[in-house]
This record gives sequence, C-alpha cells and structure tokens, in this order.
Amino acid sequence: MPSVQLPESAPRRRAAALCAALLLVPLAAGCTGGGDLNEGKSGSTVDVSAVERAQIRSGGTLRWAVEALPSTLNTFHAEANAATDRVAGATLPALFTVDAQGRPQLNEDYLASAEVVDEEPQQVVVYTLRPKARWSDGTRISAADFTAQWNALSGSDGGYWTAHHAGYEQIHKVTPGPGPHEVKVVFARPYADWRALFTPLYPRAVTAEAKDFNTTSRRKLALSAGPFKLADGALDPKADTLTLERNPRWWGDRAKLDSIVLTEVPFGERDAALADGALDLAEVRAPVVRHIAEAARPEEAPGNATAEVATSPAPGKADGKNEDEEKKEEAKEEAEQDKEKDEKAEEKEKQKEKQEAEQKEEDKKAEKKEAEKAEDAERAEDAEKEDEKEEDKKAEEKAKAAEKRRKAAEEAARKRANLREYTVRRAYAPSYTQLALNGTSGPLRDERVRRAVGRALDRAALAEEVHGEAGLPARALGSHLRMYGQEGYRDNSPALGEATGASAAALLAAAGWKGGPVAAGSGAGDDARPGAAGGALSAFTGVSSSSVRGHAAVLMQVARADARAVKAAKGAKKKDGEEAERLAKEAQASMATAKQATELLDTLLRAETSRLRVKEGEKLELRMVLPTGEGTEGVRATGQRIARMLARVGVGVELTRVPGDDFFLDHIASGDFDLALYAWPATAYPATDARSIYAKPVPAPDGSLLIEQNYTRVGTDQIDRLFEQAVAELDGEERGELLRKIDTRIWAAAGSIPLYQPPQFVAVRRTLANAGAFGLRSPRYQDIGYLRADRERGGA
Repeated sequence: MPSVQLPESAPRRRAAALCAALLLVPLAAGCTGGGDLNEGKSGSTVDVSAVERAQIRSGGTLRWAVEALPSTLNTFHAEANAATDRVAGATLPALFTVDAQGRPQLNEDYLASAEVVDEEPQQVVVYTLRPKARWSDGTRISAADFTAQWNALSGSDGGYWTAHHAGYEQIHKVTPGPGPHEVKVVFARPYADWRALFTPLYPRAVTAEAKDFNTTSRRKLALSAGPFKLADGALDPKADTLTLERNPRWWGDRAKLDSIVLTEVPFGERDAALADGALDLAEVRAPVVRHIAEAARPEEAPGNATAEVATSPAPGKADGKNEDEEKKEEAKEEAEQDKEKDEKAEEKEKQKEKQEAEQKEEDKKAEKKEAEKAEDAERAEDAEKEDEKEEDKKAEEKAKAAEKRRKAAEEAARKRANLREYTVRRAYAPSYTQLALNGTSGPLRDERVRRAVGRALDRAALAEEVHGEAGLPARALGSHLRMYGQEGYRDNSPALGEATGASAAALLAAAGWKGGPVAAGSGAGDDARPGAAGGALSAFTGVSSSSVRGHAAVLMQVARADARAVKAAKGAKKKDGEEAERLAKEAQASMATAKQATELLDTLLRAETSRLRVKEGEKLELRMVLPTGEGTEGVRATGQRIARMLARVGVGVELTRVPGDDFFLDHIASGDFDLALYAWPATAYPATDARSIYAKPVPAPDGSLLIEQNYTRVGTDQIDRLFEQAVAELDGEERGELLRKIDTRIWAAAGSIPLYQPPQFVAVRRTLANAGAFGLRSPRYQDIGYLRADRERGGA
C-alpha cells in the first residue's frame, strides 16, 4: 500500500473527519429570519443575524454545541479538532482574519500595519503591533513570541511534534523591527501566503520549549490575548463542557457575553438538546431543521362542542265525567267486591289446612335452600370483591394512562415551545464535495477514462438535489481552489471538455471501450454512431434490441419443441428400438444446437441489460466506496445518482458501503477504491494549502509511493511547477492567474471532480445576534451576544 505523508496544513489534516459530515442530506427549506445581512457575492455565502453592538446587551452565556471537546489546545497538533480552533479563535491573537469572500483582512485589534517592505534581495515583512496588545499576565506581545513560534514550526528542530510547518520553513529569520512594537520577518524565498503565518499566535511560554509545546499545551493555556480566556487555564478531561470567560485584560471592544460554554453534543443528540432548550447555537442536520420548521407553524385551535338538551313533552289531562254517574258505579263495584270477599274467605279456610301441611314440608326444604343460598351468597360476595378489585385496577391503569398522555402532551408542548425559540441560518458550507478517481486503479489509469467519467456527470443536477431542497441557489462548483463567491472564483470546468453523454462516449470509444447502452431510436452502437443520442450505445453492433429478443423467442420455442421430440422418442423406443434411437439422437443434436444459440443470445441480452462497455473481454466496472453511519445518507444518495449517470454511458458502478470510522484511513488513504466521495475544507490560501492535495506522487526509496494528501494519486509535473510559482508570486493579480492555470490543469487531469458546496445549517436562538452560518468568514467573538430587551420582539 502506498504510504501517506503527514498533512501540510491545519485545515487539510482534518479532512478525514469532515469527509462524511460535510455531505449533508438534502432537506426541505425551513424558516430563517428576514431582513438579515447576507454577505458575499452570491448572497448565500454567509447567513448571520447582523446587529450593531449598541443593540446587544452585556452579559449572558452562550451554549455552543461541538461534536467533541478538544483533546489538545494546540492547533498545530495532529489531534486538533474544530473545537481546538474555536478556543484559539476566541482566546489567541489572529493577525489576519478572513471575510465573507475568503479574503485575508488585517486584524486591527493586534496590528497597526503589516506589509512587505522589501522583495529584493529577500522578502521582508514588518508587523507593527498595537501598543496595548498584551498577554493576560500583562506581558507585551513581542518579537520573542514570533521567534519562538517560528522555531517550533519551521521543521528544523525534530523535537517538536508538529502536524505541519507550511510557510514557516520559508522564513530565514525573525527579529525585532526598526521601530517600537515592530517585528521583522525575513524570508529565505518569496512567500505569497505570509498572511497565513502567526495565526493563531501562541505565547512563547507554549512554543519556546519542545516539552511545553508537545505536552503541556495539550491541557493548559494559562495565557490568552483575546476577548475571552480559558476558565481556570486548563482542560478538564472528564468534563463534557469547556468554558471561555470574558478576558478582563482585553484591550479591544469588550466581549458582550460573560462566557461561552462549548458543549459536547454529537449531531445525533442535538435534536433532543434543542428541544430541551439546552443549547443556544448548534450546527444541525435535516431532521432537526424540519422539526424547527414544524414547531414554528401555528397550532390548530380545537373546535367548540355544542351541548344538546333533550326535552320531554308535557303530560296531557283526562276528560271530565258526570258526578251522579260516578257514585252509582262506585256502589255497584262495592257490592260485587263484598260478594267476592265472602267466596274467597270460604276458599281460604279450606286451603289453610292444606297449606299448613305443605308448609312444614316447605320449611324443611327452605332450610336446606337457605343454607345453599348462604354458601352461594358468600361465593358471590367473594366474586364481587374480585370484580371490584379488577375494576379498581382498570380504573387505576386508565388514570395512569391518562396522566401519561397528559404529561406527554405537556412535554411535547414544552419541546415545541423550546424549538420555536430557534431559527435556522443557512449558507454554502466552507467546503466542497468532490468525486475522487483513483488514478492507479484499473481503467482509471487512463486519463481518457477519467475524463469520460467527469464528462458523464450532470453536476448541475447533483447540485440541484442538494441546494434546491435546502433553500439555496443551486450551483455546481467550478473550481478546486476557490469557493463560490470567494474572491478569484472562476468556473474552470470547461477544461474537462464538453459535459455530455456523447462526449463521454466518444472518449471511452477512443480508449478502446466498446459497447454501451442502445441509443433511443438507434439500432447501432458506438462504432457506427459514436455521438448519437447523447452517447447511449449498443452492447453489440448490427443487431437491434427488438430483433435480438425475436430471435431469442424463436429459438426458445425450437428448444421446447426439441425437448418434446426427445420425450416422444424415448416413449417410442419400447415399440421400435432402431427408429426411436434415431429420432432421439436427431432431437438431442437439434436441442444442443438450439441451446448453444440461446446461450449466445442470452449473453448478448445480458450485455444489453447490464449496458457495460467491454475492452479485451473485460467489463468497464468501477467500485465506489461509500461510508455508512449517522449523517452519511447524503453521501449514499449522491453516490447512487452518480452510478445512474455513469450507467448511461456504459460504465458500471458497484456501490460498496464501509463503516464510517474505517472509510478514510482504511480505504481512501490506502487507495482501496476506484471512486469515492469526500469533502475538502475551503481555504483563503490555496497556493499553500491545496498544493499537497494535488502534488504529483513520487516513488520513495523503499518502493512505496509518497502521495502527501493526493489520495487520487493523479498529478503532473506542470501542476507542481505552477504551485511553486504561485506560492512565490507576491503580485496578487499574477498569483490569481497562476491559480487559474493550476485549476484548469487539475480539471484536465480528472483525478478530482468538484460537485458542489454542501449546505450549512445552524440553529440559532432568536435573541442571539451576530452568530449563525459564518461560511468562509471568521467569527468576531466579542460581538456575539443577546439582543437588548427592547429589540427582542423585533428579532434578529
């Protein structure tokens, strides 16, 4: 396996961690605040709630989500992560920051000026420091700090464990300047990206000794010179938060916040954390954006039920009668009643004796029944008690269920109310997603095949899938070195050639790969019409799809008829042995011929179905490695779309899923892939930071291949020479032209095909100002804060 050199720059060394995370899942547009300042050329490079400092109250704590707390506080260590950079940005000097268009800007909090004062015989840069610029112990920031950092990062002392030293090895010496508060830096060779140096600048207490640089600085940062300082000056390895406090010795604009608490919350847990109101600022993914958007919608008011009252009609009255008639009827009724009484009394007397006899017998039976009833009553009472217990239990369970539903409804309402406190900021992420083609792998060794793969991609459609659903203008990225909206950006993708299926098909045919899908309305393959119908090509020449199927159907019928003949011959053998044997042999021969022809046609049909090109018996199949795990759905979706696009020109793609933790080191860095999707972060200094990504691999004395960070293994001597010229060119316009030439040649080499900048989504508490999707721009930590009470309703 080829060996891999250590990365040459801080942004690049963390690409392994960024590769899957930055390929975001496309999602529906959520809500963003209106009337905010979107900076940059595109209008989509930054999305923050920009508010003047006067409108922000002093005080408060910002709980800012990070994927992981830093394992080191030294940004120049290989283990440094995004949280390390965030701590450094808030606590240490940044001599140059980056604006929304990716341009380095002099940081006037630290520098009165910084300029190249001489170019010949050597480049000389003089930094003029602000007199108030001091470390938190009161010591002035001085040339001694610059000198110590240069010695630590120059690569001349192997005792320092540095992740990179790009730019510092170009320095010849560092001395105090001719005037007060000046630092003079003399370069051994011209270095155009000198503004990238000494940011961040560490105190000499960290860089003067290798032991302090290597070990102590992992956990301790006792001194600061920014608007914030590290609480207690050290990391707590057991804590899941890291607190930055307002620096009382900061000389610039006083930080609006009392503190920033970096809180370790993995992406998968941020939905719950936001719903609990436990965060104020967090980059988020698709499901969280949807939940915030849903919570912002007004709830439907329940309907009012109307009670219905049933009424009964009033009772009616009886008709009246004559009083004398009523008296006569009453007398007659009394006489009849007296007669009946006498008859009944006589009858009763006769029955009395009989009843007394029967009563005795009944009493005996009654006693027996009473005993049985008592037993039944006792049993019934027991059963009733059991029923009551069961009813009580059901009632209790019902009450518990009702209480559980009530609490769940209250909890859902609470979470919904919390989510309504956030808005989602969106912009193009400061990174780009690319299709990497391994130039040492099989067919991709041929530049024509690589270029054909690039031409077959509809990059605009891929960008539309990601940007359109994210509420951003859909734009395919046209540069390896600049992001959209960045100063100097230019679409150099035409250097790859015409991005059509016909153009891709022509290149593949020229490289000897024959066949491909049948063109709509065409009966010929690429040998006859290489550019027809966008390059959709037949798997074989001179036989149309319909005729192949017709021949196959006829031969299949012949085969079945022959099978029946063989069966009949076997049956006839019993009657006429010689005749039956002759028929059987003829039928078997006919069947064998039909089977052979059918198998041949099946092969052709399978070729048409698979639509793969063939060269010297080898099919044109490539293996695309994709990571699995949380947040990688977008990677896989893009990979599937690319596979379908390549299939249209006869290139097969096998999608291989591997664990996300193994994706970069075990597959990308080791070269175990044909095609892969991963992201590179943007940079304001492409002449320095991008060189190691596109440098031509060179053989090592032990036979391995030194690739630096060029995981595609594709490079040229010309690209290397242009990078050398660009990094030494001090004239901005000339350097820009050199970078354009570099990008053009990288496109032509077709080892890396930029696709798009993924969207960046940041959930921001509505009352928080000057925070959001920063894009390329450096955060200004001292300006982040909460709106004054009289501004909260207006929002940011």
